[in-house]
Amino acid sequence: MNEKLSLTELQLVIKDSLYLALPDMYWVIAEISEIKQNYNGHCYLELIEKHPDDINIRARVRAVIWSSRYRFIKTFFENSAGESLREGLKILIRVKIEYHEIYGLSLVINDIDPAFTIGDMAIRRQQIIRRLEEEGVFTMNRELEIPLVPQRIAVISSGTAAGYVDFINHLKSNSFGYVFYTALFDTPMQGKETEAGVTKSLEKIASHLDKFDIVVIIRGGGSQTDLSWFDSYSIAYYITQFPIPVITGIGHDKDLSVTDLVANMPLKTPTAVADFLIERMNEAANLIMELSSLIIDQVKMMLDETKKGIETAMLRLSPVTRVMISNFRELLSSVVIDMSRTGNNFIVKANAIPENQKHRLTSGSGSLIIKKTTALNHKKEIFATISRNNMAGIHNRLTGFENSLKILDPENVLKRGFTITSINGKIIKKGKSLGEGDIIDTRFSDGTISSKVVKEA
Repeated sequence: MNEKLSLTELQLVIKDSLYLALPDMYWVIAEISEIKQNYNGHCYLELIEKHPDDINIRARVRAVIWSSRYRFIKTFFENSAGESLREGLKILIRVKIEYHEIYGLSLVINDIDPAFTIGDMAIRRQQIIRRLEEEGVFTMNRELEIPLVPQRIAVISSGTAAGYVDFINHLKSNSFGYVFYTALFDTPMQGKETEAGVTKSLEKIASHLDKFDIVVIIRGGGSQTDLSWFDSYSIAYYITQFPIPVITGIGHDKDLSVTDLVANMPLKTPTAVADFLIERMNEAANLIMELSSLIIDQVKMMLDETKKGIETAMLRLSPVTRVMISNFRELLSSVVIDMSRTGNNFIVKANAIPENQKHRLTSGSGSLIIKKTTALNHKKEIFATISRNNMAGIHNRLTGFENSLKILDPENVLKRGFTITSINGKIIKKGKSLGEGDIIDTRFSDGTISSKVVKEA
């Protein structure tokens, strides 16, 4: 075909071909990937089809519901399905194929069958339940025992939700005055972030298990749409593996979500959860009171039995005690007599011992004094001899020092022919220290003369 077409002409050919080939409306199954409503009231969607692995996308197309139809379809669908049109929802739609030369292919939605969506949601829900049962984990959290005193509570909820506020107020204002310790893990409780938010909060709590007795997942009331976010395999599986009990109060009276089914205890509302915890504490208090009364009764019974036993023993022991006392008195008298005799013998012996000791001490002391005196005199003579020898040696050394000093006396040195030369009273040791014209004094043994230096050496 040699005919040349403009892009617009080609688009028109495609458009006409589609209208001719697909002129009718078709029922199509698809999943909503994106949905938004503009200011004109038109609803724009992106529809996809996924592979059986529920991850990879095999088809994608744009769709629109014009405002004139959207108001009717939206109201009818929500009233019938109890679910809003939202991302992730699988729907059965009646569409007409439209092709625009600028915007390309799109589907114009004329109707949505809510019965299909309800059935699909139910099927998906049952598939999740069946999978958990086949894995053998469906009842694991329900098998955990709720603590007798569930006082430390990890709360998964939105901090701004009315249900959370009601829960906290209900706990704090309980008429019994019980104190609860709560820690909020702020989590999105609706929308596509619900699954990731709840599992992340459970992970945080799992890292601090020693601080909590139970976990509660609560949110206020809402539509069936809100409930469907908790038909999640990931949330349910995480709860089944959680090591402490999980209680739910998601706020639905009609149906239980998969999250409720795997929880240790599903309750309808946040205030119902608070009532359960208060009642649990009250049961513990009553049990403690009953145990206290039982202990008191048992103690009283034991005291009465012990008292009777003591009285019976006293009656039995009185005659025996009198006989034993009499025997002990006789024995004590014998012991006293024996001790008196023994004491007298010791006294007689003790009187003889000091005289003997005195004589021995006197003789020994005299001998010791004589020995010590002799030794002392001997040492005295030795010290005297040593002292005399030391004094003689010191005297000889002093005489030698005196003779040396006499020899070195300047007067004696001068008598031996030596002289002492000085200038201005200072002795001259080197000739180089003198200059021409200096007046020097020379001292002899018999006098002193003065000289003048006429020439330097």
